[in-house]
Amino acid sequence: MSSQPLTTDSLNVNEIFTSIQGEGTRAGMPCLFIRLQGCKLRCVWCDTPYALDHRQKGRIMTAEDVKSTVESAGVRFVEFTGGEPLEQPAVLPIITSLCDDGYTVAIETGGHVDISGVDPRAICIIDVKCPDSKMASLNRLENLESLRPQDEVKFVIASRADYEFARDVVRRYDLPRRSAAVLMSCVFDAIPFVSLVEWILEDRLDVRFQLQMHKFIWSPETRGV
Repeated sequence: MSSQPLTTDSLNVNEIFTSIQGEGTRAGMPCLFIRLQGCKLRCVWCDTPYALDHRQKGRIMTAEDVKSTVESAGVRFVEFTGGEPLEQPAVLPIITSLCDDGYTVAIETGGHVDISGVDPRAICIIDVKCPDSKMASLNRLENLESLRPQDEVKFVIASRADYEFARDVVRRYDLPRRSAAVLMSCVFDAIPFVSLVEWILEDRLDVRFQLQMHKFIWSPETRGV
């Protein structure tokens, strides 16, 4: 916990750790994760409930604090995650500063916040919420019309209904053409991996099936990995 006050120029940080990227087109690469505190979504299957409450104060960090931490980590790939990083506007100039310094910067976002203010050199990984999350009504689907070539779109699937929803969104917004990758994964232990793979193949859907690599290396409950 930090006694330093949170200002419009600082971030409320839940945790920072170096691990490998467990998902997406850079899976397996060393990555510095900066997990911000707070998210308005309450997905049924959320695996980071400890990072949801905005009222909880963690480590309050200025832009200078973040840059110093990144430099000392010695990793060139940085991901802001959460919680929901884009619910803290102070993250935007920090992303730009890190891009200026030559870092590869990704932002994992729940998709309910406008991504248009994110530096065009950064990578947005948009997690479109499927019906079983109970948060699909909060999807900001306009973001899918603003994707840049390096952005990725992710769907976390808990049922056949979730898959059909995701499939229809992929087709309606022509996501394989608009993005670097369309990613589909299973809610851990919710449906068999083979079921999702078979559905994708049956529909000849141009997406990438993925496993959450870190949950196989470490226990799914392990934090800081």
